[in-house]
Amino acid sequence: MRHYTPIDHLFINLDHAVRTVFGKPQLTERPNPADDREEAALSEQESALAARLMRVNHAGEVSAQALYQGQALTAKLPQVREKMERAALEENDHLAWCEQRLDELGSHTSLLNPAWYAGSFAIGALAGVAGDKWSLGFVAETEHQVIKHLEEHLHRLPLADERSRAILEQMKDDETHHATTALQAGGAALPWPIRKMMKLTSKVMTRTAYWI
Repeated sequence: MRHYTPIDHLFINLDHAVRTVFGKPQLTERPNPADDREEAALSEQESALAARLMRVNHAGEVSAQALYQGQALTAKLPQVREKMERAALEENDHLAWCEQRLDELGSHTSLLNPAWYAGSFAIGALAGVAGDKWSLGFVAETEHQVIKHLEEHLHRLPLADERSRAILEQMKDDETHHATTALQAGGAALPWPIRKMMKLTSKVMTRTAYWI
């Protein structure tokens, strides 16, 4: 097995960041859950709403991807690092699905994705430095908050937009699995002030990405 130097890890993470924000990240074998859903005739207002919600979700996946990569970089135990890397790979599917849906809706991803990635990577790396149980607890709390956003978006989506709905439902299932896996691997519940700070940070990101 090859042992990577710090310089290797630097370039690996730079490559991953560029692929996540600007290119095509590596995906799993899973098909897009929207592939078997028909495209509905949405009004201009419905299409704009769906696009804004999917842009928020795409930005959230960019942030999640960065969090996982930052945590994998500083994780202490190999098995924790592997869990972070597998979860990040599954989050790549979400990125691709959301971006494809945005293209179908005639819209674009958030222009601030580089900032979301950089900030989230730093937060993830710090969580990893704090220790694996806190890093895993951070993952679980992040996923729980993402699930709440997805549930809200599922209620706000136009009823006819089955393609977007199928993507969000699969994302919700995956995030639930990631949260459960993190807790079973030894994740600790985060203190209330940290959870509150995470919610405030998430609110800034989601409200900004909705428009930009």
